[in-house]
Amino acid sequence: MSTSTDASAGRRAWVGRLLPLGLVVLLACLPLLDLNLPGVLPGPTYTPGTLHLLALAMVMAALALSYHLLLGVAGLLSFGHALYFGFGAYLLGIVMTELELALVPSVVVVLLAGAVFSTLLGAISLRVTGIPFAMVTLAFAQAGSVLVRRDPGRVTGGEEGMRLPTEHVPDALVGVADTRNLYWLALAALVLAFGLTTWVQRSRAGHVAEAVRENELRVRVLGMRPFLVKLAIFVAASVIAIGMGMVHLLLNSGAVPHIVSAEFTISLLLMVVIGGVGSRWGAVGGAVLYVLLNQRLTVLAQAEWVHDLPAVLRIPLSEPMFILGTLFVLVVMFLPGGLAGTVTRLRGRRRSGGGPEEGAARLEEMDDDEQDQTVGAARP
Repeated sequence: MSTSTDASAGRRAWVGRLLPLGLVVLLACLPLLDLNLPGVLPGPTYTPGTLHLLALAMVMAALALSYHLLLGVAGLLSFGHALYFGFGAYLLGIVMTELELALVPSVVVVLLAGAVFSTLLGAISLRVTGIPFAMVTLAFAQAGSVLVRRDPGRVTGGEEGMRLPTEHVPDALVGVADTRNLYWLALAALVLAFGLTTWVQRSRAGHVAEAVRENELRVRVLGMRPFLVKLAIFVAASVIAIGMGMVHLLLNSGAVPHIVSAEFTISLLLMVVIGGVGSRWGAVGGAVLYVLLNQRLTVLAQAEWVHDLPAVLRIPLSEPMFILGTLFVLVVMFLPGGLAGTVTRLRGRRRSGGGPEEGAARLEEMDDDEQDQTVGAARP
C-alpha cells in the first residue's frame, strides 16, 4: 500500500512540474498557430487583435499575482494597489522622455525608484491595520489619481493620457506588426511574476506573513516583528505591480488615468476573489477570466439586438461592470473558494474513499496552493 501511494505521489509530482511547463510552451507557440475560439477570442490566435487581448490578460494575471501577495498571503486589503501599477507605466514614459534614456536603463531607474517609493508609502500605511489600512492606501491612490489627471507639470498628458515615447523604444516593440513580440514580452513577464510570487510566498517572510494573517499577537509573542514582514511583502507586491505597469505602457503604446484609479484596484480584487483568495493559480485564472469576460461583455453591450430589448434588460446588459459585479456576488455566495477552491473540492471528491490516514497522506502530497484551498474549503 505504501509503495503504491509513493508511486502515485511521484506521478502527481511529475505531472505538477510538467503541466506548467507545457502550458508555457503552448502559450509561446500560439502566435505561430491558427487557432480560433468563436465567442471567446476576437479572431485566430495569430492576429494582432487576439494577441493584444491575450497579452493584456497575461499582464492582468501578473498584476493579480502581486495583489495575491497582499491579500492572499499577508491578509492586507488594499484599495490603492493600482497606484503602483500606474507609477510604473507613467514614470517609465516620463524617464524616457525627460531624461532621454533608452528602454533598459529607464526600466532599472523606475524599479529602483519604485522600491523606494513603495517602502516609504508602505511604512506609513502599515502603521494601521484592517479597514484603516485600506482607507490609507485609498487616500494615497486618490492623491496619485488627482496628480495624474490634473497634470501640474504637463508630463502625464492629463485626462488624455500619456503617449509612449517610441523614439526610445526598440523597433521590435513598436507597431501593430510587432504585437507578436509584445505578446511574448507579456508572457515572459507573467512567468517571471509567477516565479517571484512563488519564491516570496515560500520564503521565511512569506510563511511569517501567513502566520501574521492568522494571529498577529501570537507572532509577536514568539519574538518576531510583524511590521517588517508585512512591509517586505508590501514592497515585493508593489515592485511586481510597477514592473507590470511598464509592460502595460509598452503593450498599449501609452497610459491613461484609469489605471491609477480606485476602480482599477477593485477590478484586481474581483479577479483574486473570483479565482480564489490564497491561490496563485486562482489569481491567474480569475484575471484571465475577468479580462475575457470584460472584452466579450463590451462587445455584447454594443450589439444591435441589445438596444432593441426593454429597458429592464437593456440597461444591465449594456453595463459590463454590472454583470461582473453580479458574478462577484454569486461567487462569494455560492463558491466561497473561487475557481481554485471549486476545482480542489471536485478533485477531493473524486479521490475520496480512503480513511483518515489516506486523506492526510493526500494533503501532504499537495503543494501550498492546494493545501490552502482544501483547508479553506473545509471551513464552515
